[in-house]
Amino acid sequence: MGTSFRPRRPAAPTKTVAEAEELVRQMRAGQDKGINYRERSLKINGWICARCAREFDLTNLHLLTVHHKDGNHNNNPANGSNWENLCSYCHDDEHSRGLLGEYLSNGR
Repeated sequence: MGTSFRPRRPAAPTKTVAEAEELVRQMRAGQDKGINYRERSLKINGWICARCAREFDLTNLHLLTVHHKDGNHNNNPANGSNWENLCSYCHDDEHSRGLLGEYLSNGR
């Protein structure tokens, strides 16, 4: 009558145990190489925003971000000297300040 036929999408291919183990191995290797700098920064600098001093716990930790002071996301020294933990609000503010300053200086 008025119904339309929609074919089903094929199911996503499932990974074999060997493929899953390889994926886990690659992820762990990436952590060892410093790719997961967020966890390292949280351990070094604590669960607190460096700008507004808001404290975080497990329920809201996802709102705490890592800001690279020099703007280079590939510069991740082991001592964390290029990182500061900022809440998402302060992090947005940090990155919008340059844009606002540029906008205001070009408008005059």
